[in-house]
Amino acid sequence: MIPIILSGGSGTRLWPLSRSLHPKQFHRLLTTRTMIQETASRLESAGYWTSPWVLCNEAHRFMVAGQLEEVGLAPSSIMLEPAARGTAPAIAAAACLIAEHHGPETVMGLFPADHLIRDQDRFRLALDQAVDLAKRGRLVTFGIAPRSPHTGYGYLQAAAEGAKDGTPINAFVEKPDEETAKRYLSRGDFFWNSGMFVFRADAILEAFEIHAPDILNACRAAAAGASQDGLFVRLLTEAFGQCRNESIDYAVMEKAQGTMMVMLEAGWDDVGSWEAYWDASKKDDGLNAVQGDVVCEDTQNSLILSDSGLVATLGVSDLVIVNTPDAVLVADRRRAEELKRLVARISSDDRNEASLHRRVYRPWGSYDSIDQGSGFQVKRIFVDPGKKLSLQRHKHRSEHWVVVKGEAEVTVGEVVTRLTANQSTYIAAGVVHRLANPGLEALEIIEVQTGSYLGEDDIERLEDDFNRVDPDE
Repeated sequence: MIPIILSGGSGTRLWPLSRSLHPKQFHRLLTTRTMIQETASRLESAGYWTSPWVLCNEAHRFMVAGQLEEVGLAPSSIMLEPAARGTAPAIAAAACLIAEHHGPETVMGLFPADHLIRDQDRFRLALDQAVDLAKRGRLVTFGIAPRSPHTGYGYLQAAAEGAKDGTPINAFVEKPDEETAKRYLSRGDFFWNSGMFVFRADAILEAFEIHAPDILNACRAAAAGASQDGLFVRLLTEAFGQCRNESIDYAVMEKAQGTMMVMLEAGWDDVGSWEAYWDASKKDDGLNAVQGDVVCEDTQNSLILSDSGLVATLGVSDLVIVNTPDAVLVADRRRAEELKRLVARISSDDRNEASLHRRVYRPWGSYDSIDQGSGFQVKRIFVDPGKKLSLQRHKHRSEHWVVVKGEAEVTVGEVVTRLTANQSTYIAAGVVHRLANPGLEALEIIEVQTGSYLGEDDIERLEDDFNRVDPDE
């Protein structure tokens, strides 16, 4: 089986920790590794890390490559979605490419990058069952026995006559209201839809041909016109853009004949909202889930996270409090599913807190904007070992660099020098320059920018290891 990790989501319901340019799959949630790293490691441990692919959008491509490289699990290809069109077009395009490069009978497995699965052995056994069914041409998904009347998940209605290696599915059901979810829970034949799938490339393409031919035709054209940029596969933008926005469940799975469900009893959670995060977390005697510098007094049933200073609570209950360096969320925990509406409001006010963290990640490392005012900006810049920024110049700003930690290789005009801790340099506006880390440890510098304009688009790249075009990357 070729595993394909789906990493296209923006994680809006976990704002302000998850933001569109650095969503939840790239964060450490409840584990020591990021969610995409956990997903890749889980597949590798199960014996299925063979010619792996990742599907993601353009803005996340370097984070995907960097985070998987960090744990030694680099994918064979990263397919970039030119536009957000839901899981159906992404999967159709991937199936076209898999069939072309690996053969039409190749089994492919689709795994969202943001799931939590605690029991590795049971996951492997369920995956083996699904692969065996898929080899016989079946379209397979995984069902989770519901633990509560959850309204944030889709449901599967299983047939009464189950088989040893899987159960036929009678119906796929969209996210229900609370009363309907309670009825599903009491019946016993409804299961949470995990959103993971296994099937042969030719089987899913045939299902698209029958039930969503318009999506398939557009994706065939997008895949046929795809280009390769190192690790990245770029679909033909115009063709892919013609796809309607649709989920794989709605476009194909709920209409297809002979779909099968494999039970997954492996401690699965889709940590897609703060309510789900609270539910999956360890709790204190007051049923509070806390992380970071938090002090609670007379506080119950709350989720409190802080990565920026002390959060103290007194006499409150059923709250979500998330403290980040540039935004704080305080919400009724029971209304966490409505967070998308709040984030949309923030976006409509043209605030960048909806999409950007104060710490911004780049393929060479990251920077943290720690202060700014009229005519100046101060950043902490972190450069990973062996990485370097683009050779560049600025029209409107000058820069002062002070090395805090590590060794810096600095190019200013034609002069290349090495700087270590407490040493500094100055780059005047218009001068070609570059910062690199030739060492084996992370490089940290303080950068003070001065000038009439300090936007990120005041960058003219002359040479770049990462082939970037957009100055905001």
